[in-house]
Amino acid sequence: MSKIPMNTIVEMDGDEMTRILWKMIKDELLSPFVELNTEYYDLGLPKRDETNDQITVDAANAIKKHHVGVKCATITPNAQRVEEYKLKEMWKSPNGTIRAILDGTVFRAPIITESVKPYVKGWKKPITIARHAYGDVYKATEYRVPCKGKAELLFTGENGESFRKTIYDFECAGVLQGQYNKDSSIESFAHACFEYALETKQDLWFATKDTISKQYDQTFKLIFADIYEKKYKERFEKAGIEYFYTLIDDAVARVIRSEGGFIWACKNYDGDVMSDMVSTAFGSLAMMTSVLISPDGDYEFEAAHGTITRHYYRWLKGEQTSSNPIATIFAWSGALRKRGELDGNKPLSDFASKLEKACLDTIESGIMTGDLAELCDRTDIKKVTSSEFIAAIRANLEKMM
Repeated sequence: MSKIPMNTIVEMDGDEMTRILWKMIKDELLSPFVELNTEYYDLGLPKRDETNDQITVDAANAIKKHHVGVKCATITPNAQRVEEYKLKEMWKSPNGTIRAILDGTVFRAPIITESVKPYVKGWKKPITIARHAYGDVYKATEYRVPCKGKAELLFTGENGESFRKTIYDFECAGVLQGQYNKDSSIESFAHACFEYALETKQDLWFATKDTISKQYDQTFKLIFADIYEKKYKERFEKAGIEYFYTLIDDAVARVIRSEGGFIWACKNYDGDVMSDMVSTAFGSLAMMTSVLISPDGDYEFEAAHGTITRHYYRWLKGEQTSSNPIATIFAWSGALRKRGELDGNKPLSDFASKLEKACLDTIESGIMTGDLAELCDRTDIKKVTSSEFIAAIRANLEKMM
């Protein structure tokens, strides 16, 4: 069987156990079937440190050139990681850097399988989190206040006008943080959410906390409302779907009581947290798709979970682990499908769909990694290692090919 040709996608390698899984997936599930054509960037923490994180910027710009990228999970270092890896500094989140450059919206949805039932029994359909992927806490300026003193918020406009207000008169040490966002980015976020809702024919919910954040969060609310009324209301009504705004605490209650089947739009940090909550409630963090879509039509696919550090330390000791590779496989399949769609390469898009079906068929056959086995109440489960699981997926995929 000849391999399927393809145009270039941007490949971003990562850290720890997901880096190990990344190579397994390429060797066993991709390279035997596809002429894998990638522009490779090593976003592992050592290489980011070596290049002063320039490699992350280069990877993001490469996505703008080739329009499709796929990313492995990476470490965002804290103080402990700085010491462990002997880093020059505490580098920022590579996801945050890439999202800031692409200025897109992240859509995350659970991967549904009959064998794993949601913890929330009323959930019958997937819940998609639409996460604004620009600014907020991920690009905030922080300062550790060392002593008594006054903190002020100062803005000086190019016309000379200025705004100045006391944030707090510190009577002791403390901490400060300054966040920002842009109307243009919020507008792009709104358009992405409305268009995605129309494309998937799902209701769109949007939630912030404008009763507390009367300028910052209210700006999001007002921009969404204005764009909806001017550009999308008639289209939504014609499609038979709904858009509404509510406070985020009310949204949480509504989500838990719902049956699913809608898009929940959130600000950057809210979307980060709520996507983990939704994916875990549906079964596993390793069972969620994640794609960043930019206003310019660029796509970056990734796994929504971390680098599986605990399993990595066991792997370093020579132990076999039962890490779940599904989300990483679906990142690859998503990127390959989108590359095929953009290029009119149907065999490549069809391969991506077959790869995903092979994954789900393997789970439905009772062969699972440890995280899924613990969530399944079937009696015919066979818990396997990561390599055994990938081998079973390949066997199913070969039958389809």
